[in-house]
This record gives sequence, C-alpha cells and structure tokens, in this order.
Amino acid sequence: MDQTFTRDERLRSKVLIKHLFDEGKKINFFPFRIIVLKYPVPSKYPVQLLISVPRSLFKKAVDRNMIKRLIREAYRKNKYLFYESLEEDQIQLMVCIQYTAKVILSFQLIQEKIIVLLQRLKNKNAEIIE
Repeated sequence: MDQTFTRDERLRSKVLIKHLFDEGKKINFFPFRIIVLKYPVPSKYPVQLLISVPRSLFKKAVDRNMIKRLIREAYRKNKYLFYESLEEDQIQLMVCIQYTAKVILSFQLIQEKIIVLLQRLKNKNAEIIE
C-alpha cells in the first residue's frame, strides 16, 4: 500500500462534518478524542479523515498547524494497519481526530498513540462502528 494522504482521503464537506459531529461515536484516548461514524462516503478510500486542534488549547496557528502535520504524518505512515480490514469488510468510515493534550508531544509519542488507536479501531471494528 502506498503511503500517501491524498486530498480525496480528507473529510472536507461541511455537511458530512456536521453529520459526523452530530451522530458519530466519541472515544477518548489520550492525547486524542476520536469521533467515528460508519457512513457510505462517495470515495475510493475506506476512511475520510479530519484532524482538528482547538484554538482554545493553542492560541498560535503555528503550533496548531505543527500538531496537525505531526498527526497527519503519523496517520499516513500507519494507515495500512486499518485500511486492510476495512477494505475486506467493505466498510467506509468518517473519522475525526481531535488533539486534546495541552502541550505539544513528540512525534514518536504521537505515532505510538496513532498506531495503538488504529489497532484498537481495527479490533473493535464491529462494536465501535455499529
């Protein structure tokens, strides 16, 4: 599997984002809050992803953008852990990853947490998503 994160993999539709926040299941997993919703999205990718860092925690846009880049890179390198099982089951998801820590964590720690998060979503696929 290629390690890219294309524009088609990003959740951009305001209508779909509102639908995700209204009806999605919320999971707290430090330093993230994840919102997941099983939804048939017109895309060739099994996951549409949104990454959010609140302004209330980080006032400077530079800090928010850096955290989003770190999360995006960790997801890009490890998404294959999650994609294979979703493609087998033919499931499409909308996922929002919100950063909740009050400090900027290292890339290694963020990557470890993303890996654990993707494996947890993969293993608990049925109960989380249904």
